Amino acid sequence: MAEITTSQIGNGTTAYGSDIVVKDLDLDVSNRVKDDTPVLNMCMSKKRKVNSTLPLWTDDIYALPQVQAQVEGATVATSQAESNSRYNLGNYTQIFSTVIAASGTARAVMQAGGDPQAYQEVKQLIQLMFDVELQLVRNDQIGTKYAGQTGTASGLPAGQTGRRMGSLAAFAGSMSFNTTSGSVSGLDTFFNNEDTDSATQISNALRIYANGSYYYAGTFTNQVFSPVLYKQLVTVAEQRYNAKIRTMVAPTRLRTIISDNIVSSNTSVNRRNVERGDTIQTYEGDFNYTYEVYDSWIMDQAGVSNSIYFLNEDVLQWGALRDLGPNNEVFSNADASLDQFIMEGTLIVRNPAGVGMLNNITNTGSLVTALRPAAIVQRTNFGPGDTY
Repeated sequence: MAEITTSQIGNGTTAYGSDIVVKDLDLDVSNRVKDDTPVLNMCMSKKRKVNSTLPLWTDDIYALPQVQAQVEGATVATSQAESNSRYNLGNYTQIFSTVIAASGTARAVMQAGGDPQAYQEVKQLIQLMFDVELQLVRNDQIGTKYAGQTGTASGLPAGQTGRRMGSLAAFAGSMSFNTTSGSVSGLDTFFNNEDTDSATQISNALRIYANGSYYYAGTFTNQVFSPVLYKQLVTVAEQRYNAKIRTMVAPTRLRTIISDNIVSSNTSVNRRNVERGDTIQTYEGDFNYTYEVYDSWIMDQAGVSNSIYFLNEDVLQWGALRDLGPNNEVFSNADASLDQFIMEGTLIVRNPAGVGMLNNITNTGSLVTALRPAAIVQRTNFGPGDTY
């Protein structure tokens, strides 16, 4: 008798005729959502219910400071009443879905690792969160919100022309660019009609409007990340805004250069691994800030690998029209199950001043020590009839 070894009984992966080993298959799914969807986590922590496909919210607009020296006993007239106009922002809801299907026989047979349909449900629902994060950080033009117009929303798979929400870039209250000429020259502005996406070009101009009427195009050059660039952006963004911007969301490709170069202006840096990812705690001695830096590999996939978001987390919300769950209108198809999971909601940015976007950043080159021209580091400063 020969000694029995795995060469005779197999290892669970060889030909079925001679392999008698029960396959040891682990179908557990590692949950990466908390690490890889930082912006969605920020929004979901302040989730609220919405009741339409175009929810609106009020964006507070404050007048410029004025010199006051009232006369004692002065009379009051209605003509002295301050403007009580308000400015509404809005964003369309977007539908996200995933479909899982299996035949009755496939689910009935005993399988290594358990029910493959249950495994796919967990896996696909995590993937769905990645898709939502992709929309949140993608490089939409300023103020863009898609209403479902056919064929105009770029990047959609064939046959998908549904409503799309505007991303963080669409609601950014301040923007920093770097043109090849170092000035507004060469940076063109287009008027954008959100219903038809028709555009009118305005040459050599940068206009950023809170009502989302403008977006940008031009010739840009990238610069290595340096403290002077983000300090300039944050300083512009926080003008007349009562909340500090202390969160950065950056592409993974820029994580190393940010970690190395941000140190040059700080008294101390602490790196720690927390539940939601690799967080870099940075103390800004000159501004007395503590920054949290989140790296996002999804930004590398979304066309914003040369941009960094600066956020005040308090202004972000998720507006849920339909919470994630199964679509009960989809029934079993004869001897097969067909399950669809749907999530519908939108990004809400309570105040665009809490979102800044630093564009044209790379991870190679010499450290920048000079500020960008003020004309290409601008704050969203216009609403309908008001300046803030």
